[in-house]
Amino acid sequence: MLTFRALGPFQARHGDVVLDLGGQRQMAVLARLLVAGGRAVPVSVLIDELWPGEPPAQALSTIQGYVSRLRRALEPDRAPRKEAGVLVSAPPGYALRATAEQVDSWRFEGAVKLDGDPAAVWARTEEALALWRGPALAEFSDLAWAVTEAGRLEELRLTAVERRADAGLALGHSAALVADLEAHVSAHPLREEAWRLLALALYRGGRQGDALGALRRARAVLRDELGLDLGATLQRLESDMLAQAPHLDPPAPRAVQTVQVAAPEAPGEAGAPLGTPLGTAAETLRVVVVDDQALVRTGLRVVLDSEPGFELAGEAENGEQAIALVRETRPDLVLMDIQMPRLDGLTAARRILADEDPPKVIMMTTFGTDDNLYSALRAGVSGFVLKTSAPEQLITAMRAAQAGDALIDPAVTTRLIAAFAGHSDPAAPPALAGLGDAELDLLKLIARGLTNRQIAATLSVSEPSVAESVGKLLAHLGLFDRAQLVVAAYESGLVNPGDVSR
Repeated sequence: MLTFRALGPFQARHGDVVLDLGGQRQMAVLARLLVAGGRAVPVSVLIDELWPGEPPAQALSTIQGYVSRLRRALEPDRAPRKEAGVLVSAPPGYALRATAEQVDSWRFEGAVKLDGDPAAVWARTEEALALWRGPALAEFSDLAWAVTEAGRLEELRLTAVERRADAGLALGHSAALVADLEAHVSAHPLREEAWRLLALALYRGGRQGDALGALRRARAVLRDELGLDLGATLQRLESDMLAQAPHLDPPAPRAVQTVQVAAPEAPGEAGAPLGTPLGTAAETLRVVVVDDQALVRTGLRVVLDSEPGFELAGEAENGEQAIALVRETRPDLVLMDIQMPRLDGLTAARRILADEDPPKVIMMTTFGTDDNLYSALRAGVSGFVLKTSAPEQLITAMRAAQAGDALIDPAVTTRLIAAFAGHSDPAAPPALAGLGDAELDLLKLIARGLTNRQIAATLSVSEPSVAESVGKLLAHLGLFDRAQLVVAAYESGLVNPGDVSR
């Protein structure tokens, strides 16, 4: 069956065979039609959105050539004069004809939006989250429509993580959810729903003090970053916990039943089944460790052996061994050095993530000559950790990957510029056009790793004012977090190694 994958490296596949979709711009045509959800996209829109501001003189014929080659790739057995059945003409443009069963992002969206009892929601969201292999549409991050769609899908993913946890709490699995929710709030500390779920899971697990502590942490984060107090829902939860309100008591544990999940024919409509549900509570996370240094592998083995819920699935010394071992053992996660002999970690990660149902991949770095971190992020890895990280940080990163999040070690954002200076990226976003001196100064401070509080002190303004300005900066550049702002500062040449230490 012909399938399309946008939740990670963009692909079209016939069964297990990855199709050659041509160059970046040609792939973008297919991706844009996929984002349209089956609706027709006029050729004029394709031209404007694929070449924002400066379309080539022969843009129309170029689009027609792209479509012709994509049709040959998608339907290689179609007779020369037979009408296309997948990438179809839909005057004044083109459309992608596919079912939700064929498109991972359509299946994902339909599954997340369907309602049901807690057991059905648990199974449905677990399977939906398993469809993710990395950041959505990352190959097209220089195109506004792709950035917008990637942000929408990411918000749906975070909603799915929280719906799954809410269902798990209703099923009585509070204790098993705590680790995943800790990773979730670590990666997304401004989401109040994430804090609510974590606090409730702790409380129902018999950890009232930790539950109240989680709400204190939430209050501190919101005040530091946004200048706000807890929302009404969290304040009410805090009061109910202090009063030990009966409605907070845990329900009796219930087994998660296997259910048949329906996916829509197109986003929002009923259709084909999503697949065989997992129907089980949290399982042991099987990890493959890849590093050319025996001492590092030994240290990671000790960390995994001492942490409940983890199992070492195997070890490899280089990228070639890693690929073979992953295909043999089918682990849940790969913890891999980015710099190795014979085959480096970046190349190995790309090949692993291109396989059917790949594991999550977390890269380890020492910042020696790691000039491939951004390429790895775009390839769909689920985070970066320093080899010198504390065991708790490694565990948090692996839990975050297990939950579908991507975690970047905090030390990374303060050293990115020094690590990557002078390595321009041909796929970089456009220059920082339209930003005034104040916005550029703010971006420089963010690139140096300063928090909102430190920036406020530096500029003699209030923290809420800084938070508002950071939000406007992200919106203007079409970005989603501070790490991406650092990327933009580096790729545009706004900062250099000397800026980091100043």
